[in-house]
Amino acid sequence: MAANEIILAKYGEIALKGLNKKTFEDILMKNLRRRLRKAGSFSVTKAQSTIYIEPREDGQDIDEALECVKKVFGIAAICRAKACEKNFEAIAELAKTYLADQLLCANTFKVTAKRADKAFPMKSPEICMELGAALLDEFPNLTVDVHDPEVTVTVEIRDTHAYIHGESIKGAGGLPVGSSGKALLLLSGGIDSPVAGYRMARRGVHISAIHYVSPPYTSERARLKVEALCQKMTAYCGNIAFFCVPFTEIQEEIKRNCPEEYFTIIMRRLMMRIAVNIATEDKCSALVTGESIGQVASQTMEGLTCTDAVCSIPVMRPLIALDKTEIVETSREIDTFDISTLPYEDCCTVFTPRHPKVRPHLEDIEKAEANFDFTPLIEKAVAETEMKVFKMGEEVIL
Repeated sequence: MAANEIILAKYGEIALKGLNKKTFEDILMKNLRRRLRKAGSFSVTKAQSTIYIEPREDGQDIDEALECVKKVFGIAAICRAKACEKNFEAIAELAKTYLADQLLCANTFKVTAKRADKAFPMKSPEICMELGAALLDEFPNLTVDVHDPEVTVTVEIRDTHAYIHGESIKGAGGLPVGSSGKALLLLSGGIDSPVAGYRMARRGVHISAIHYVSPPYTSERARLKVEALCQKMTAYCGNIAFFCVPFTEIQEEIKRNCPEEYFTIIMRRLMMRIAVNIATEDKCSALVTGESIGQVASQTMEGLTCTDAVCSIPVMRPLIALDKTEIVETSREIDTFDISTLPYEDCCTVFTPRHPKVRPHLEDIEKAEANFDFTPLIEKAVAETEMKVFKMGEEVIL
């Protein structure tokens, strides 16, 4: 085997899938190969719940490959490693050279061993003891600390080779995107909805996105902001179909025909009706929103009940019990916060009522909505919706 570094990726939850395990593994492998294309030429193989990501030729960017793998849902842990022959002398020599920089800078260490190949003549405790002694001889600065070491040296004895690596990096976790169906995310441009899309993708859901624009009340830069968010999400969610819906005429008719206190709830209901139409065409089985209970006036239990009443497919709300601090923390982790907080308006702020109804009754909303037949406008908006696909590795210029 070449002396190049490789990446070892371990999956967690997939291992519990029983008879369906292979289906999840196949989707994960496909996702990994697709994500790694921009990093260079890598082979991706699996054995014993471990995925081996190896450069096909010299000069491949292992750092960029690692960054790609860190964002692939379904991976629980990742590490950089090197391989050698399955004999103790080769293992000890590789550990001394490959991890020298880490061991020279540390005061404490320990060795762990995983002997997947039970034919290997040394058992795991013996490997740990002998390799630990060899490293102590080589690095006099070190002492052993099995409880809280600064460096952990890991040896994995597998079918064809032994692998040496240091600390593992936490992976994205969850399930591979595409293993849990497809849903349509209502992407507003704020902090919450990108986080909601990220969380659904982490559970294996393939995300499409829908956004509503109301020119001249909303600007082209506001739309570009949302497109930039959509592009940013592809790093975790994969390619995203993006639907942009003209909403001005509908909002103006709401203002003309409905009581002001119900503006927001009626607007949300009409958005949902449009979203259900688009979802059906895009073969999505559910809608996803970034709503959190009690965050704004329309997100009370009564408000959500009125909104859901027009939906013929499930509405997923992965942020429903999170507070704003938790949502902001995730938005920073996935690098959407700075875009989300750009000061461009969205259609939800157009015609905002001065005193919105906090706990509306469905019968009152339906009565207020009956003042005007919105169905033709909904059909028109669906027909005039523009669609584009955002792909990993592309860029939106704001």
